[in-house]
Amino acid sequence: MTPEPDRREPPRGEGTRGSARGAAPRGARGPARGPAGERPREQAPRRGVKQDRYTRVDDARRVAFAVLRAVEEEDAYANLVLPKLLRQRRLGGRDAAFATELAYGVLRGRGTYDALLATVVDRPAGDLDPGVLDALRLGLHQLLAMRVPDHAAVATTVALARGELGVGPSGLVNAVLRGVVGRELGPWVEEVAPPAGTDEGWAVRTSHPQWVVRALREALRAHGHDAGELGELLAADNAPAAVALTALPGLATPQDLLSDDRALTVRPGRWSPTAALLERGDPGLVPAVRAGRARVQDEGSQLVAHVLAAADVEGRDERWLDLCAGPGGKAAQLAATAVLRGAHLTAVEVAPHRAELVRSSLAAVPAGPLGPVEVRVGDGREVGADEPGAYDRVLVDAPCTGLGALRRRPEARWRRTPADLGSLGPLQRDLLGSAIDALRPGGVVAYATCSPVLAETRLVVDDAVKAAARRGVGVERLDTPAVLARVAPAVHGAAAGSAVQLWPHTHGTDAMHVALLRRTS
Repeated sequence: MTPEPDRREPPRGEGTRGSARGAAPRGARGPARGPAGERPREQAPRRGVKQDRYTRVDDARRVAFAVLRAVEEEDAYANLVLPKLLRQRRLGGRDAAFATELAYGVLRGRGTYDALLATVVDRPAGDLDPGVLDALRLGLHQLLAMRVPDHAAVATTVALARGELGVGPSGLVNAVLRGVVGRELGPWVEEVAPPAGTDEGWAVRTSHPQWVVRALREALRAHGHDAGELGELLAADNAPAAVALTALPGLATPQDLLSDDRALTVRPGRWSPTAALLERGDPGLVPAVRAGRARVQDEGSQLVAHVLAAADVEGRDERWLDLCAGPGGKAAQLAATAVLRGAHLTAVEVAPHRAELVRSSLAAVPAGPLGPVEVRVGDGREVGADEPGAYDRVLVDAPCTGLGALRRRPEARWRRTPADLGSLGPLQRDLLGSAIDALRPGGVVAYATCSPVLAETRLVVDDAVKAAARRGVGVERLDTPAVLARVAPAVHGAAAGSAVQLWPHTHGTDAMHVALLRRTS
């Protein structure tokens, strides 16, 4: 997919490739719970490894700290860094789950933890070395939200700080954490948080920046929901995200993915006709996933591709386009569907390395009657001018702030600013305008984002339709909720005017938005 202007790769709402047991953070809402409903326990020393009690830092804590530092120093995405580090350290099972809970728990809860630290540290957080701040957050999460004994949480965090940051910083970490021992998260938060119900109060209690709180409240109202749901939505952002799988049409079925053994539990999905839910185990253990015939993909993202494929086009239905295709999840689903229908997909991605990810995602999809899937490196904003009226179906999965996928990308809430809405808006409008121009009359485009924010959803579509009219291009809005009802009749509460808006607290998916448009002239 087309990257945003600052060249960072935008979030897409796709599921992470990690273990389903590894996502259990509840940072700002109360004690974290593991996948079985229990708070994660302190891991036992490995057999055959001699260690001094709590002075040797285990690999799980080192991995968690490395993830936090990579996010801070390199602007990295945790869901990309963490699996790589787990493989390098050869961590699996409980060790991997413990490292994941530490890293994701801190990233989700850091707003709350920083508010608490401000009451016990004698200097502003901005004056602390970033590494020290990450170590303090790591220690706080263990003390307040995990089943780690107090002395173990303090001693191991101090040892980690000593090894990674030096003796001086470790002394500060030791002093602060020892002063925190005995505190309880809920009562302490209530002591320091602004009044409940205010933006400031929500920000501290649920660990969201105030501008995100305001944007999500406005999004609820704009898409026909009660603003009173805000608390549920913010809490859902801090809950573990289910690991969903999609069976690529024609290559696998959801039944092929189901499993129930000691190492792997896969159940039927809730909404998407191609979905299954991984409740326990590594998705790489699923044979269809290992063979490329199935993928990790949130059910909301699956539904976007299904809705576009189910929309009625007028006339021929042979040429499909994914305008900003990286990393390739929706492209794979569309390509497999296109082959079954005798159609052909072209996938466009501006970044060469992301285009390679798309090719990898499509590796298992066979060539159709019109040839193999074409993966093209290019700017999606130019396709409409280069190939006017050439396509029958077009997907625009636009770069966005990713505020609908904070369960999977917790660092996005701290990385993004209100200015991103302004900088991404022109790109989103240009991509949708290009998609409209690339459509032939009677063809259909789906505009999708993993954000519910009004500035990235309805306002973009409104402006693109008006801009098309100024170019003499007719566009009509289709009844997207009606198309969704054909694809996934069990989904309720997703209608947002003529568009569809999914919600984490209502549907258990990322907050995907999709609007269908047909070119009329």
